[in-house]
Amino acid sequence: MIEPTQIVEESDSELSIKWSDEAETEYNAAQLRRACPCAGCINEWTGEKMLKDETVSDDLSFSHLTVVGRYALNFHFSDGHESGIYSFKYLRELAS
Repeated sequence: MIEPTQIVEESDSELSIKWSDEAETEYNAAQLRRACPCAGCINEWTGEKMLKDETVSDDLSFSHLTVVGRYALNFHFSDGHESGIYSFKYLRELAS
């Protein structure tokens, strides 16, 4: 399993992750917010995305982030949203 070896908050809106396979990926807060996998943003029955990308400001930032167990990150965004759990597997898929 590919896991993060380093997670760096480059700024209040940029994040980089170095992975165990030597890859490095970069994310910004708006990109991650638009990809939120929580039940409020994705219909948990149909998988349909309910969040409209245009409702997320491009200048969104992270209030803070927390590690969830050994498998995910939880981002607290400047718009108050904080319910998404982003598995490391999902984060890696977003970067592809």
